[in-house]
Amino acid sequence: MYLHVGNEIVINTRDIIGIFDMDNTTVSRQGRRFLPESQNRGFIINATDDLPKSYVVTKRKNETKIYVSSYSPRMLARSAQYTSK
Repeated sequence: MYLHVGNEIVINTRDIIGIFDMDNTTVSRQGRRFLPESQNRGFIINATDDLPKSYVVTKRKNETKIYVSSYSPRMLARSAQYTSK
């Protein structure tokens, strides 16, 4: 099934590695480095023009992509769980 992450972007739920809260994961030093390094490597896809609340890490055929979303991680997780049934 597919999950809508914002700005008309949908991803296959089979490809999801994790859904993360932007505020909680950027508290640690390692967490603060993760997104800028991913941006430099070209892994980031912005699925929002608003304040980001979460990001979804996916991997398909050894290609990692990170979708930054304005949706809460809880809402995305619920939707992913619902669409997987």
